[in-house]
Amino acid sequence: MKRDILEHASETVRAAWPQCNPVCGLILGSGWSDVAEAFSIRETMNYDEIPGLGAAGVAGHAGRLCWAEYAGIETLIFQGRRHWYEGVGWTPVALPVFMLNSLGAESVILTNAAGGIREDLHPGDLMIIDDHINNMPENPLAGPHDDFWGLRFADQSTVYDRSLTAKIEAAAMALGQHISRGVYLASSGPTYETPAEVRAFRAWGADAVGMSTVPEAMLANAAGLNVAGISCITNYAAGISKEPLTHEEVTETTAKAMPKMKELLLTFWKELADG
Repeated sequence: MKRDILEHASETVRAAWPQCNPVCGLILGSGWSDVAEAFSIRETMNYDEIPGLGAAGVAGHAGRLCWAEYAGIETLIFQGRRHWYEGVGWTPVALPVFMLNSLGAESVILTNAAGGIREDLHPGDLMIIDDHINNMPENPLAGPHDDFWGLRFADQSTVYDRSLTAKIEAAAMALGQHISRGVYLASSGPTYETPAEVRAFRAWGADAVGMSTVPEAMLANAAGLNVAGISCITNYAAGISKEPLTHEEVTETTAKAMPKMKELLLTFWKELADG
């Protein structure tokens, strides 16, 4: 990844919003973009205005940065993400995490759409990510070491912060929402997995599968940010589903789950505000 571009992007946002002091970041995955509407938005900036980020290349990703607030917590919301499979390298994937850390944020919440592998995970369910498996061909921390990302050999014993996870679970309980917990596996995409691959992933201990989130989680954890993750289960994984997998199914399922997703995150933000 290119450090000079990452710095230029952070400086651009700082120059545009000099009073911006985020406590938390929220990266919204496929179909999650409308969650931002539930926050009080102060200013917005399109991704193509931010050096190195560029317009989102996938349907269901709005491609907009929001300087927002809820429950007194100043938040930078990334409405959509860049993916490794877009062929643009690690710089735009890492950029939101780099910016959050550079601007002083303490935590980042990562969201995604995922295929359910475990039998009790059904379309429309939400799952707290307890741990992950990196099945991508590369690691975003590979290459010359940069002290910005912490130690050369980053510990991953507890990537997902237990305190944040407990607050998400408490928020779901307060709302009477069912929420699962599990292990998320990331493959590079952009093809969906084969049934044989899904069987292998199940044997490895994966509960859900997708094409994102793990790189940001690895980077944020290495840089010292507190990390939490939530998956919206949008379909049954290949071999479990009787139908061909499509991105339209992903966006349709997240649209149906949107009220639940908004309620959960707003209640979680109140939990954060209460300490």
